[in-house]
Amino acid sequence: MRPPATWIALLTLFTAGPLAAQEERERVFASEPTHYAVTVYRDPERVPGERMERDWPQGYAMISETRTVTLPPGRSTILFEGVAEGMVAVSAIVTGLPGGTIEKNRNADLLSPAALVDRTLGNRVTITRTNPATGEGRSEEAIVRTRADGGLVLQTRDGFEAVRCSGLPEKLTFPSVPRELSSRPIFNIDTHDETGGTYEVTLTYLSWGFDWEANYVAQLGEGRGDGTFEMGLMSWLTVLNDNGQSFPDAQLMVVAGEIAIESDFEELAEAPLARGLSLTCYPFGSTARGSPTYGYGVPPAPPPPPTMSDGFNGDAIVVTGARRRVSELAEVAPAMTVSEGAMASEEQLADLKLYRVPREVTVSAKGLKQIAFLARDAVRTRWLYRAECDATQRWYKVEDEIDLDEASIKLFTQNKEEFGLGASLPMGTLNAFEATSLGPQLVAQVELRDYPVGQEVELDLGESARVYASCGYAGNQEPDARGRRWTRINAVLWNANDTPAKVRLVLGYPDYWEVRSWGPDPYVKNGELVIDVEIPANGRLDKTFRMRRSELFFSRR
Repeated sequence: MRPPATWIALLTLFTAGPLAAQEERERVFASEPTHYAVTVYRDPERVPGERMERDWPQGYAMISETRTVTLPPGRSTILFEGVAEGMVAVSAIVTGLPGGTIEKNRNADLLSPAALVDRTLGNRVTITRTNPATGEGRSEEAIVRTRADGGLVLQTRDGFEAVRCSGLPEKLTFPSVPRELSSRPIFNIDTHDETGGTYEVTLTYLSWGFDWEANYVAQLGEGRGDGTFEMGLMSWLTVLNDNGQSFPDAQLMVVAGEIAIESDFEELAEAPLARGLSLTCYPFGSTARGSPTYGYGVPPAPPPPPTMSDGFNGDAIVVTGARRRVSELAEVAPAMTVSEGAMASEEQLADLKLYRVPREVTVSAKGLKQIAFLARDAVRTRWLYRAECDATQRWYKVEDEIDLDEASIKLFTQNKEEFGLGASLPMGTLNAFEATSLGPQLVAQVELRDYPVGQEVELDLGESARVYASCGYAGNQEPDARGRRWTRINAVLWNANDTPAKVRLVLGYPDYWEVRSWGPDPYVKNGELVIDVEIPANGRLDKTFRMRRSELFFSRR
């Protein structure tokens, strides 16, 4: 009797359906990258004055790799070998495939004894035992029957036995290494292509273990009669790659500015491991306790590739410009030794700044790369002195030197083209040199925050040895605690320089005090109430003005 048509339909559904769902996937390796693009972002937690950690960088990079892949018809798995060990797999995007990405994974294992055993489970290997008395070896085939998690059991013609438990020196020989088991990190995706073909694809992902900072060399020129001078400025981008992978002939970019980052890239990266093989024998000679053997016949595990925790190789430093002595870097001339075509150019990236290196460079594994990005040979600059006036302190006669306070000194300019600058200055360290009869000498090392175009640049250089100040309330009447009367304030400033000195007199917080100046208007600068004055060369400025507590001060109490 013929079965009903509905039975045939159901039989077809239950037999063909699972087979279709379990479509065979072919594993295909993408080619080695033909082009890299590396964009490095600073450590988002690093603040001005804090140097990047060369042995544990906390920044990250966006890496794009261009590769070629030939796909068979149907569903296949593409393996990208040699990605960065700090890769954040969840961030990976692959473009250029007609079928897109169905699934993506990061291979957890690198080539190691344990991984090799696991990948050979159920397959044949060769075990060779050497007779210690005769030195002769005897080989036979065996099948791996357990994973490499505490012991290794083989099946031979004599039955099942644990490796290294026979008492004889032994070694295992594997016929081959599975291609997907590599000493380099691998990322893979599943895709589907109806017809198959060869495609150029781009793999883009974030990677942990990068950072960058700016380094500046300034040459301070001779002063002019008005107290100004010209400064030569040379700047370098220093890029750090702590991954074990190099990116040859890459298009390199760095991004300046603060980006809101919520993810923990260090935790998400989870670099793949090279697992060792630990063998444990079954008990023999006693049923009470085993006899583990420590002299394994299996060759020792190769050392794993260096991870980001292995430290930074300080010898791997690459400089894209010519090597120069420190004394040469201190001269203005270096600003003219780097051609414009070799310097990183500045571009706008939303509210951030992007610096693009105009030619391809190699971002070396465990190495530094330095690229020139700014050269100015005539930045108009001057010294700016800062003196504080405490209205709650009594002022004494100026002859009493114990009351003289050294003014602090700042290097002052404006980030504008008319001042010879007009370029964004990323956060970093500036080394300032000044010419002397014995050659250029280091006079200061200061930390810069990010300075966009148009802002005033003020760099603290320490205490001055030529400008002093004495300031406080006169007589016995200190400022009224209720702010009902004005108090007389005396300020005396000395300048021992041969040129005029511009001094910023700081009076306190603007919501604490009201001021009746002798002439110049007080204004708010960096949250403080200040008055700017100029002291003549080798001269003195002696002024009296009045201050009292402000109404805003009492309203906040």
